[in-house]
Amino acid sequence: MTRPTPHPESTFPARNVGAWLLLAWVGFLILPWYLVEGGFFSFGWLADFATHGPAVLQGVDGAPWLLPLVLPLLAATWLWGRRRTRGLALAGGLALTWMAIEGLAIVHSGWGFSWLAQLAGTKGPVQAGLGWGAVVYALSMLMLVAADFAGRGWCKGDRFVVGSLLIVIATLVIFVAYPLLSILSSAVRDNSGNFAPAMFRQKLFDGNIWSLDCLAGGRNCGVAWNTLFVAVLVGLLSTVLGLALALIALRTQIRAKWLLRGLSILPIITPPFVIGLALILLFGRAGIVTEFLSHHFGIPRSRWIYGVAGITIAQVLAFTPIAFLVLVGVLQGVSPSMEEASQTLRASRWRTFRTVTWPLIRPGLASAFLISFIESMADFANPLVIGGNFNVLSTDIFFAVVGAAHDQGRAAVLAIVLLVFTLAAFLIQRQWIGKRSYVTVGGKGDGGMPAPLPGGLRLGAYGIAVPWLVLTVVVYAIILVGGFVHQIGRDNTPTLEYFLTAFSIEKGVGGWFLSGSAWPSLTMTLTLALIAMPFTAAIGLLTAYLLDRQRFAGRTLFEFLAMMSFAIPGTVVGISYILSFNVPPIQMTGTGLIIIISFVFRNMPVAIRAGLANLGQIDRSLDEASLTLGARSFATLRRVMLPLMKPAIVTAMIYSFVRAMTAVSAVIFLATGRFNLSTVYIVGRADVGEYGIAIVYAAVMIVLMMVILVGIQLLVGERSLGRRRAGSEALPIAA
Repeated sequence: MTRPTPHPESTFPARNVGAWLLLAWVGFLILPWYLVEGGFFSFGWLADFATHGPAVLQGVDGAPWLLPLVLPLLAATWLWGRRRTRGLALAGGLALTWMAIEGLAIVHSGWGFSWLAQLAGTKGPVQAGLGWGAVVYALSMLMLVAADFAGRGWCKGDRFVVGSLLIVIATLVIFVAYPLLSILSSAVRDNSGNFAPAMFRQKLFDGNIWSLDCLAGGRNCGVAWNTLFVAVLVGLLSTVLGLALALIALRTQIRAKWLLRGLSILPIITPPFVIGLALILLFGRAGIVTEFLSHHFGIPRSRWIYGVAGITIAQVLAFTPIAFLVLVGVLQGVSPSMEEASQTLRASRWRTFRTVTWPLIRPGLASAFLISFIESMADFANPLVIGGNFNVLSTDIFFAVVGAAHDQGRAAVLAIVLLVFTLAAFLIQRQWIGKRSYVTVGGKGDGGMPAPLPGGLRLGAYGIAVPWLVLTVVVYAIILVGGFVHQIGRDNTPTLEYFLTAFSIEKGVGGWFLSGSAWPSLTMTLTLALIAMPFTAAIGLLTAYLLDRQRFAGRTLFEFLAMMSFAIPGTVVGISYILSFNVPPIQMTGTGLIIIISFVFRNMPVAIRAGLANLGQIDRSLDEASLTLGARSFATLRRVMLPLMKPAIVTAMIYSFVRAMTAVSAVIFLATGRFNLSTVYIVGRADVGEYGIAIVYAAVMIVLMMVILVGIQLLVGERSLGRRRAGSEALPIAA
C-alpha cells in the first residue's frame, strides 16, 4: 500500500470510530453471542434472554473464554476518549485473533484439536456457532483496524477504501480460503476427526483413483484417468466445433447467423443436466431414435449412451457454444490487412489461412480448449444423469458424502485431486495468455475484408457444424416439447398432465393457492437467487474497483484469491462448505444463508472481470477530478463511477441470477427439505424415472430465464455518455 503523510490528530474521525465502538458494545452486551434456534433471523432469544444472552452473560455463566474480549473493547474506548486512532489496529487485531483461536479450539463436541484433548485429559467445554453478537462485534473491530490504518496514511488515508479492502479480504478468507483449508485438513483426518496421515496416503493412492487396468484389458480405469480422458476429449471436440461455427459465422455468407447466436446463449440459461435427460429420451433403450432403428432396421437396443459416449456428447453440446464465443472474438481481432498482404503476394487461400490466420488464432484455440477442459472436469450433473457405471471425480465425491459409506475423508481426497487438475489447467491458461502477444489491431484504421475460406476448409466446417446444429436443435426441441406429450416418441398425444402436476394452481376455501409440486422449489430458488444477485454484483464490482483503482501490498495475492472460486469446481465448493460450516464456529448448514453465500462467492469472479473490463474504459482523470474537488472515494464511486459502470452492473446481475437459478453441483450438497431448489428437484424427478415432470420443469425454467434476460435488458437499457446524435440537434456549421 502507498503511505502518504498520515492524518493529523485534528482530523480524528470521532463520529466514525464512536459509531463502530457503540456497535461493538451492543454486540458484546446485548445481542446473542451464539446461534439461536431458528437461525440468524429468529428473535426467539428475546423470550429467554438469560439462556441465549450476550457474551457478557455467557462468559459469567459457563463460557469464561468470552470474557477476555472485553479487554480490547475497553482499550479501544480509552483510545477513542483520547482522540487517538493509533493503537486501534492492535486492539481490534487482538480481539479478532482471540475470537478465531477460541472459536476453533472449542467446538460443539469439546476441544477442536486432538492435542488439546490429550493435554487437558478431558473432552473439554462446548459452544455453539456464532450468532449476531459475534458478527457485529467482529465487524466493528475490523472497522476499528481500518480507522487506524487510514490514520497512518494507508491508501491515501481513505477510510472507505481501507475498510472495503479489509471487508473483502475477510470475506474471501472466510468463504474461499477457509473452506479449501478445511478440505486439506479433512483429507488427513479419519471420520472421528483424528489426525491420520497414513490413511490420507492410502486414500490418495487408492487403485480406484489411479488404476490403469483398462490399458491391460480391464473394465475400467481409475476415476482420475476417466475424468482426465473425458475432459481432454471434450476440450478437443468443443474447440474444433467452436472453430467451425466461428469460421461459418464470420467467413461465410450464411444467412442463419442469428441461429448461431441464439444457440450460443441457450446453454447459459439451461439447467446443466437437462441435455443429458434429452439424450436419454433420444438414445436410451426406449428412446425415440433407438425405437426407430430397432423397428425399421432391426438394430438391437443397447445402453451405449450411458457412459463415456453419453457424457462426451452432453458436455460437447453444452460447452461448444462457450468455445464458439471465445473464438468469434479471436477471429474478429485478426487484421484483414495481413491476410490481404498475403494474397497480394499471390499466396493461395489455403496458404494464407495456414501461415497467417492459423498462427494468430492459436491463443484463442488454447483458451477455448482449456475453458472446455475445466468445465468438463467440473461438470457434475451430466455424469450423474447419463454416466451409468462410468465414474468421474465429481460424481464420486457426491456419493462419498451421501452414500452409505459416508466417507468425508475420501470425498476430501477426491476433491483435492479434482482441484489440482482444474487449478493446473487454470494456471496453464493464465500462463499461456500472459506470455504470448499476438497483436494485430493497432491505432490505424483497418477497412480490409477478411480473406474467404479455402473451399475444402469451408466444406469441412459445414460438415462438422451442421450435424452439431441439427442435434442441438433436436435436443432443445425435446426439452421444450417432451414434457407436453404423454411419452415422446411413443405416444405423442398432447397433454398438460406433467405441467399441471408441477405447476397447477387451485382454488380452495381460503382462495387461490399454488398446489403444484414444483412451486415450492421454484419460488425458493427465485427468492434465494434474487437475494444473492445484488450482493454478488456489489462485492464483485467493489473488488474490481479496489483492484483497478488502488495500489496496495499483496494486490496480486488478493486478485488470485478473489478469482480462485472461478477455477474451483462446484462439487469441491459444496463439499468444502459442508466440511467448514457444518459445525462451529461458523455453523450455517441447513439454512438458506449458506446457499446464498455459495451463490455469491461462486459467481463473484464474473462480476470482477466485468467490472475490470468496464473500469478499463473509464479514464482515471474522471475520478481524480472528483477527488480534487473534495469528494471522498465513496462519493466518487457512487456519483461518478457507478453511472458509468452500468454495463458491468447489468452483466454481473444477469449472470449471477441465471447461474444461481441453474446451479446444481454445489447446492446439491447444501439444499434441504425446507430449502429445496429447482435443479435439485429436477435431478430427484429424473432419478426416479419421472422424465416428463423433469423435462417440463426444465422447459419452464428456460422460458423463464429468456423472459428475465430480455426484461432486464429492456429495463436497464444502454449506458448514456451524453453524446449528441447526428440530426436536427447538431449545431450548424458556420459558413
